[in-house]
Amino acid sequence: MSQQPLTTSVQPTETYGGDEVSALVLDPGYCSTRAGYAGEEMPRQVIPSFYGHIDGRDIFGDEVIVPRAGFEVRNYMNRDSVVEDWDAATKIWEHLLLKRLQPERPTPPNKNGLNIGDDGDVAMGDGDNNDENMVDNLEKPLAESPLLMTEAPWNSAKAREKAIEISMETWGCPAFWLSRTPVVASFAAGKATALVVDVGGANASVTAVHDGMVLKRSIQKSPIAGLWLSNQIRTMWEQNEPKVDLVPTFMVENKKPVEAGAPADARLRTFPFPIADSFRAFEEERLLTEFKESVVEVWRGPGRYMAPGNEDYARSQPGRVFEMPDGSNQMWREQRYKVSEGMWDETAAYASAGADEEGRVSKGQTILSLIKASLEGVDIDLRSNLIANIVVTGSTTLLNGFNDRLNMELAAMYPGLKIKVHAAGLTSERRFGAWIGGSILSSLGTFHQMWISKKEYDENGPGIVEKRCK
Repeated sequence: MSQQPLTTSVQPTETYGGDEVSALVLDPGYCSTRAGYAGEEMPRQVIPSFYGHIDGRDIFGDEVIVPRAGFEVRNYMNRDSVVEDWDAATKIWEHLLLKRLQPERPTPPNKNGLNIGDDGDVAMGDGDNNDENMVDNLEKPLAESPLLMTEAPWNSAKAREKAIEISMETWGCPAFWLSRTPVVASFAAGKATALVVDVGGANASVTAVHDGMVLKRSIQKSPIAGLWLSNQIRTMWEQNEPKVDLVPTFMVENKKPVEAGAPADARLRTFPFPIADSFRAFEEERLLTEFKESVVEVWRGPGRYMAPGNEDYARSQPGRVFEMPDGSNQMWREQRYKVSEGMWDETAAYASAGADEEGRVSKGQTILSLIKASLEGVDIDLRSNLIANIVVTGSTTLLNGFNDRLNMELAAMYPGLKIKVHAAGLTSERRFGAWIGGSILSSLGTFHQMWISKKEYDENGPGIVEKRCK
């Protein structure tokens, strides 16, 4: 029997900081990291998980990623959305939670210069005590804020323990909870049981969630997501006639309008220092993202794109014009369908030159194969319920036609079963699905008994997170 919520008279206020203090929600990912307050509809702050490294120091935020001498762009996560560089992760999370979310702390009275008498003495009580208090306050910056953090469903036990250690020991959080992304994404859709299809920036995953718990054997992931699609676009541009040059916006000083298909007429900027490859790759990704958002589409049918006659039919459909930063532009017709087709049909993917891993798609990596493998990993009695509650989340699912294609393919794969795909209509809800679910969860009154309190952590150590956050 599930545990009954505590009555208001015995709510453990010290455990979670009380109702009046809003919990913080942190949702780290490979492309961006989201942070905000529980109970709100959207994250207050979203910054790239990529950060700048210059002269031995790290700088964070979109606005600091500009060309300069000796400037590198790094990421604290690996392509599996698991933290790789814990020092950088701690710094970037602190930057978000302390500098960007929290109001600036007032300067202590003995330091603000307003209380100095004529003789230069500070007109205050015992200075040493004040200094000690101030150090205490500085040492524990989140002493009043419970923190809910999200993680990939395949995150390691070691990484989970490290996350609670930073929260409790470095930041002094009074309470902490670690939630797996598919669970909170299904909560954001109002479901406790769902099959969560998450296609984000670095990877696609399909996970079955039953009564708010991840079914471990159902977890499937593949690299067929946003960055893979960017590589497909690069290959398409290289194989295009005429070849499309990828010139990021920061390189263009000025340009003149040209006819479609004509070579660009632009003057490029020159820099008195070499531009790091990592910075150029980051800027190229911005351009590829713009192309994905405005041009790329998923083939809705009839049949698959590679079926005879479909390519000619796509060629006859209205196309989309895309202008590159250097002014060159072109009409994209059938190519905009072909570039995304590898997500569904491995035979349609472009083979990137020299990129074995990302260029070639195996049959088991397509979205449909992930769904099939995920359902086969769970009890047969649960399958019909899961397929009737499919939650689609992640920014790559915002491609035009994605949901229509998913519905069509699933109807063909599972005839006779009731299939219901739930995908939030708002762009922001699909992009920040996991954060929104975490915000809902941590603001529930009944969730207050779930938090891992500081006292529990002190008694059991970091291992408590493995026992409690299943």
